[in-house]
Amino acid sequence: MASGPEREEDLTGRAGPTDISDPLIRTEARKAFVWIGMAALLALAVFLSQSLIVIFGGIVFGALIDGGARVIRKVVPLPRGVCVLLVLLLAALFLLWVARFAGSQIAMQAAELPATIESQFRHGLSWLHAHGIQPRITDLRGMAQEAVGGIGQVTRVVGGLIGVVTTLFLILVLGIYFALEPRLYQRGVGWMLPIDRRDHFESTVTIMGQALRRLLFGRLIGMTVEGLFTWGMLQFYGVPMAALLGLITGLLAFLPNIGAPISGMIMILVGFSGGYEMGIYTIIVYVLIHLIDGYLIVPMIARKTVDLPPALVLAAQLIMGVLFGLLGLALADPLVAMIKIWLEREADRNGGGAAPETAADIADSPA
Repeated sequence: MASGPEREEDLTGRAGPTDISDPLIRTEARKAFVWIGMAALLALAVFLSQSLIVIFGGIVFGALIDGGARVIRKVVPLPRGVCVLLVLLLAALFLLWVARFAGSQIAMQAAELPATIESQFRHGLSWLHAHGIQPRITDLRGMAQEAVGGIGQVTRVVGGLIGVVTTLFLILVLGIYFALEPRLYQRGVGWMLPIDRRDHFESTVTIMGQALRRLLFGRLIGMTVEGLFTWGMLQFYGVPMAALLGLITGLLAFLPNIGAPISGMIMILVGFSGGYEMGIYTIIVYVLIHLIDGYLIVPMIARKTVDLPPALVLAAQLIMGVLFGLLGLALADPLVAMIKIWLEREADRNGGGAAPETAADIADSPA
């Protein structure tokens, strides 16, 4: 009978359960493992989707900080960390100024807004009664409940247990880290790719970064122009709550296709509270804002970044809004732009296009 060491030596020389001698079966087994791994990664991505959207929000916020830091570095040659700190300091001072000088006025107007909208709703109901339309109160309540329920579903905040404040704080922290050392994370992701794919990845990420910075810069310009234009035009005619309506219009301008109708509806309701002439004036202001956004700001952004079909952006906003709430609505536009750039780059690479293949070729172009 063989001793222990001899028995172990005999076992080490035998084929194990994972050893496949047939090359064809071994190749097919590897393919099966690859498909299983892809399915597992897809399931993991679905499971971690809320965390991934928060990370993408951090990337978008980091690109916004990075764009501001690049502008400062073009004016004053300071270290990157100092420029990032200056951007954050200027943003904090601006928010402090808004809260200090306009906060009380906007807060008072915000308290008056629900009563004004309710009053206009009653006027509309009286107008319907005067023209022979008799909607029942129960029907209106049912419609209101359905609308509120739909809005609650669309605007569900990411990570219900985490909360809005925690989510925004995570995005803020991630964005600062990404903005301080973007190359560190870019090289880390590229290191995990095959060597023959790294140059293409570097150039693609560089193009995505430039497009994202320009897209966000264009959005900020649009928000500022539309907000100030709305406030100035409404204040000129004496429309109530002009400052609040300007702020709402500017903030909602970040959401293309969806933000403008919402802000316009609120503006028109407030306008008709001051009479038909004021209501017609607010409609004219809304049309002018829509023309500025549709024929000046959006084409300018598309020419400098990625020309996105409006229907595609709207569909992405609806899907992202249902899945991730307000954060999904805000990030739908940048996400669609990044996906389109990636698909175009892959098509150029596979089809032998003339797209640059190294990050050095792109770095010379303006950011």
